[in-house]
Amino acid sequence: MKNFKYLDLITATFVAVLLLSNIMSAAKISNLWGFAFDAGMILFPLAYIFGDILTEVYGYARARRVIWIGFAMNLLMVTTFWIVGKLPADASWVLQDSYDSILGIVWRIVLASLIAYLIGEFTNSYILAKLKVKMQGKKLWLRTIGSTIVGQFLDTTIFLVVAFAGVLPWSLILSIWIANYIFKILIEIVLLPVTYKVVKYLKVREAIDYFDADTNFNPITTK
Repeated sequence: MKNFKYLDLITATFVAVLLLSNIMSAAKISNLWGFAFDAGMILFPLAYIFGDILTEVYGYARARRVIWIGFAMNLLMVTTFWIVGKLPADASWVLQDSYDSILGIVWRIVLASLIAYLIGEFTNSYILAKLKVKMQGKKLWLRTIGSTIVGQFLDTTIFLVVAFAGVLPWSLILSIWIANYIFKILIEIVLLPVTYKVVKYLKVREAIDYFDADTNFNPITTK
C-alpha cells in the first residue's frame, strides 16, 4: 500500500477539529443577530471540508477510515469525560458543578452527536465520490457544495431532533437549526478557494487523484 505524506496530518487535524467542536458545543450557546447557535459551529464546518478533501484526493475508502477514527476518538473523549466526572472530588476542589455543566456527559446528546456525525459524514463522502465519477472529476465547486448541503442537512436535523426534541421549545430548535445550517453552508462556500488550492496541492504532491469507480461504499466494511 502506498504511503502518503500528508494523509496522517489531515487525519489528525480532522480529529482535532471534531473533538474541539464537540467540546465548544457543550461549553456555550451564543446568539448573534437573533439566531441562537452553539459555539462548536466555529470549527465544525471544517470537518466537512476536510471530508471533501479526503474523498476528492484519496477516495471514499480512505475517507471512510478517517471518519471511523474520528468516531472512535470522539467516543473515547466523552467516555473519559464521564469517568472523570464520576471520580470522587477532593474536598479542596470546589469546581465539580462547573465541570459537570461544561464537560458533564448527557448521553442523549452524545448519542445524537455520534449518530448525526456518522450519517452526515458518510453521506457527504458518498455523494462527493459518486458525483466525481459522474462528472469525470469536473466542477469540484458543485460537488463539494452539493454534498455538504445534503450531509449537513442530515447532520444538523438528526442531532437537534434526537438531542432536544421534548426538551427545548420547537421554536428554539428551529432557530438553532436555521442558524447552524446556513452558517455551515456559508463556510463551505467562503472557503471554497482554499479547498481548491489544497486539493490541487495534494493531488500533485501525493501523485493521486482517486476515482471511486469500483469502490465498495458499505460504510462498515474494511475493504
